Amino acid sequence: MVRDGYFYGLALAAVAAVLWLWTGRWGWAIPPLLFAAFFLWFFRDPRRAIPPERGLIVSPADGKVTQVARVTTLDGERLRLSIFLSVFDVHVNRSPVEGILREVRYRKGEFLNAMNPASAERNEQNLAVVDCIEGYQVSFIQIAGLLARRIVFTKRPGDYLERGERVGLIKFGSRTDILLPGHAEPLVKPGDRVRGGASVVARIAARDPDSMLAAIGAEMLV
Repeated sequence: MVRDGYFYGLALAAVAAVLWLWTGRWGWAIPPLLFAAFFLWFFRDPRRAIPPERGLIVSPADGKVTQVARVTTLDGERLRLSIFLSVFDVHVNRSPVEGILREVRYRKGEFLNAMNPASAERNEQNLAVVDCIEGYQVSFIQIAGLLARRIVFTKRPGDYLERGERVGLIKFGSRTDILLPGHAEPLVKPGDRVRGGASVVARIAARDPDSMLAAIGAEMLV
């Protein structure tokens, strides 16, 4: 379980105890106890079996795929995958690939409904760019939603990320996007349900991974 779950759960349990002692009626304690149980459940962090094969991109979040599209960027064509997280989904985020975290960029913004396509440009968000061991670059974006008011990211540029490794979370309803090289092959479609770290969402043909591993090893020694 994420630490926040204990914080909210224990705080609400304390409120329930105070209400019961103050009023002498256990019925007053039921609402905060129900909220405590919800928060303990909401901040769950289940273990996941991470696919080991090279070239696989795993989902960075639990939720429903809402977009699979080719987009044009300053760096050329990219494959964008969007995943919507409802309040009922696990909100722990995971790295979709293995490699070195090259850049982390947080941006304040609005809190539009995460199902709204405009949320990708206008909402509060955190961008993470990873240089993968296979020789390509992948970006994933945590996007706040209508209810979300806090994005948590626990890694720093220069950190080495394992595929499926926990990197943070977005509290309550939200959205997570992945930007992949244009030659990536999507393995999901809109409407599919995915699980963070366990569901394979795309495949990218390996491009001389041994040389990339050597470069990463040399960089980590500097």
